[in-house]
Amino acid sequence: MIPQSSTKNSPQATDYLDGQILFSPVYSSLTYLIDRDGIVKHTWSSNFFPGESVYMLENGTILRSIKISLTGGGSGGGIQKIAWNNQLLWDYRFYSTTYLSTHDIEPLPNGNVLLLAWELKTRDETIAEGRNSNTIQDSFKPYFIVEVRPTGPTTGEIVWEWHVWDHLVQDYDSQKHNYDVVADHPELIDINFGFDLSGTDTSDWLHMNSIDYNPQLDQVMVSVRYFNEIWVIDHSTSTAEAASHTGGNSGKGGDLLYRWGNPASYRAGTVDDQKFFQQHDATWIAPGCPGEGNILVFNNGAGRPDGSYTSIDEIIPPINGAGQYYLESGSPFGPDTQTWVYNTNFFATYIGGAQRIKNGDTFICNGPAGEFYEVTPEKTIIWQYTNPYPNVFLNSVFKIMYVSPNDPAAETPEIDAVGRLNWTDVPCGSMLNGSFSIQNIGGFDSYLHWKIDSYPTWGTWSFDPESSENLTPADGKITVRVSVIVPNNKNKEFTGLIKIIDVENPDDFDVIPILLTTSTSVNQNIPVFHFLKNLFFFPFFRLMYLLLR
Repeated sequence: MIPQSSTKNSPQATDYLDGQILFSPVYSSLTYLIDRDGIVKHTWSSNFFPGESVYMLENGTILRSIKISLTGGGSGGGIQKIAWNNQLLWDYRFYSTTYLSTHDIEPLPNGNVLLLAWELKTRDETIAEGRNSNTIQDSFKPYFIVEVRPTGPTTGEIVWEWHVWDHLVQDYDSQKHNYDVVADHPELIDINFGFDLSGTDTSDWLHMNSIDYNPQLDQVMVSVRYFNEIWVIDHSTSTAEAASHTGGNSGKGGDLLYRWGNPASYRAGTVDDQKFFQQHDATWIAPGCPGEGNILVFNNGAGRPDGSYTSIDEIIPPINGAGQYYLESGSPFGPDTQTWVYNTNFFATYIGGAQRIKNGDTFICNGPAGEFYEVTPEKTIIWQYTNPYPNVFLNSVFKIMYVSPNDPAAETPEIDAVGRLNWTDVPCGSMLNGSFSIQNIGGFDSYLHWKIDSYPTWGTWSFDPESSENLTPADGKITVRVSVIVPNNKNKEFTGLIKIIDVENPDDFDVIPILLTTSTSVNQNIPVFHFLKNLFFFPFFRLMYLLLR
């Protein structure tokens, strides 16, 4: 049955890729994998709400941030890696009274994970860095990034880190060590920049809400909501270099390589030049997708001067083959404008995401409303879905992930039958028992419908089970029990095969070989069922037949 919350624009149906969509509702401990008809293909369970993102890894394993703490929007505190069969593979915590992981995580090709987190600074520490004392209350929360290498079921080693606190500039207090001309240092972060938070909690100064990694460039990108900017930094540095202004492939250490969205933040523009408005989910478009290497951003639109609406913005960063970004002296980073903008018909005040796929379409998540869309390059909506989980009133989703059918996690099942049946020198008429196993060794989200297609014509055979549906790789091996009544042929060899097929693809099959040899004797212990059948059932029904004629 197709849920009514999922609709297709049929003229575009041929443009569909048969991928699936992964998401964790904000108010649910379950993670869902659905197809475009809204059919739930799989779920993963946890004891925690998401904190906030989830990603698909290989073999149906997910990597999911979890919400340990409720100390503000996007609060997290840990990561869980959960296998397809819901086995908890890794359960790592990253929080204390002075730091907390938040919003987003990023799995790396080497198996490590990048975490976004804030760290607590006191009022005195913040003023010592040149913050205007009139714009801070009791504490300050700058952000930092850590790379964690899993070392055990609940442990991890921090192998790299980067801190905003190491890359500050200010022109407010000339007595502080980082005093300089802000406009001369676009690679640094003005500790006094930010909109007026008078009367509110001023500690959450940046509010980073997404992190992405580019393996071709070995660079990291973050979305900085309260600066209305995206930042790119060099990941090839050591931790010591990341705390400095030299080193790494860029030669710039942990300084910002690129920033875009609001040039006023580094005194290279005015409010009229602002392009992002409290954006989320800044990602590089993946290789193989139209626009690969470009940057795609979910531009929420809060404070947008021409109205309250959300857009999806694509930009082409001014980068050369060596991974270096061009910046003309005295000017803001390019480009001057976006290369593709999709203006939605909704306004997401917070959360949300976008992802480009290989056919050129863009998946969009209207986070607060729990609405998903697929939009063509020509800006036509060809698919939409409203999340019903856990219910229609609490259905918000931080972001979604499209899982391509071309990913290593393919959807094709494959039968693997293991075992052989060997019986030697057995009396004629005996009932023999044996077993073999069947498993689905295909794609992690494939479903195998199998049955026993053929078996030898000699003997009397039975199988338990003789077929089943929806066998997944996560189910592992299942046992098929076999019984056979031996033919009444003395001193004879019998051979054959049991053939098991995929019902939906008979060309996918496997066989179990059989060898049976009989002795010169006859089994005197006739199986009970056959004895009763001959002794009672057949005469009983014959008698009843005669009486009722």
